[in-house]
Amino acid sequence: MKDTHHGRITQDGIRIYEPTDFAGMHASGQVAAQILDEVGPLVHAGATTGEIDAYITRRVTELGTTSATIGYKGYQHASCISVNHVVCHGIPGSKIPGRKDDILLEGDIVNVDITVIKDGWYGDTSRMYVAGKAKKFAERLITVTHDALMYGIEAVKPGNTFDDIASAIQTHAHKNRMSVVRDFCGHGIGRVFHSPPNVLHYVPARRAGDSAAVLEEGMIFTIEPMINMGRPETKVLKDDWTAITVDKKLTAQFEHSIAVTATGFEIFTLSPNDVYFPTFD
Repeated sequence: MKDTHHGRITQDGIRIYEPTDFAGMHASGQVAAQILDEVGPLVHAGATTGEIDAYITRRVTELGTTSATIGYKGYQHASCISVNHVVCHGIPGSKIPGRKDDILLEGDIVNVDITVIKDGWYGDTSRMYVAGKAKKFAERLITVTHDALMYGIEAVKPGNTFDDIASAIQTHAHKNRMSVVRDFCGHGIGRVFHSPPNVLHYVPARRAGDSAAVLEEGMIFTIEPMINMGRPETKVLKDDWTAITVDKKLTAQFEHSIAVTATGFEIFTLSPNDVYFPTFD
């Protein structure tokens, strides 16, 4: 069926964009990725999550964009900063769960997630950082998580399904004896922040006759697996945002905004400086 706003909508409710729309997504995605490149040196022992968010807030404006998260459902920050066992939606400037303040300590692993709006297009991406030197098991978690994201992206091409993406991610995590968070997922993006489809990172049980949506050229969505060292269960704290692992074991996440092309995929949020995850000595 047709949609008067932009492109057509599939029977699964997924918007199909035109190839000419990709330039807008690339422009917004590159601003978001550039800011994440700049954040790297700010993540160190003694830094605060509030200071990091203040820098991001300033750069979002300086680069001619708008934060998608400030004011979103009452949220008041330009980033989510999630430390150690915080799965996602960590509030910068708030106490790191289990601590009395928002000061990073040596060896902390940190996810920074930002979304900017440029000319009406949303660029959404997140990346892992380390304050100082990570422990070996934390390095492995970060590496496995990034690899899982890229395996998921490599499954993107017309004719495949969203289950193919999920299977690639889940298989890699399980092979490394890690679990995939089920309570949060990727999402459609483009001219709106969140839209169909829900992009699961695990393969759900399906009823007879039920099947995953088929990927079509022009679909735009995020893939953002959260991989846990322990069990997959999460819980949201009393602030109604911060999600943590129930067993308080480490978790990691990476996120890209991508499109399905005629032959495969295009990633809009690649690092301008080819920096994707921390360099481990």
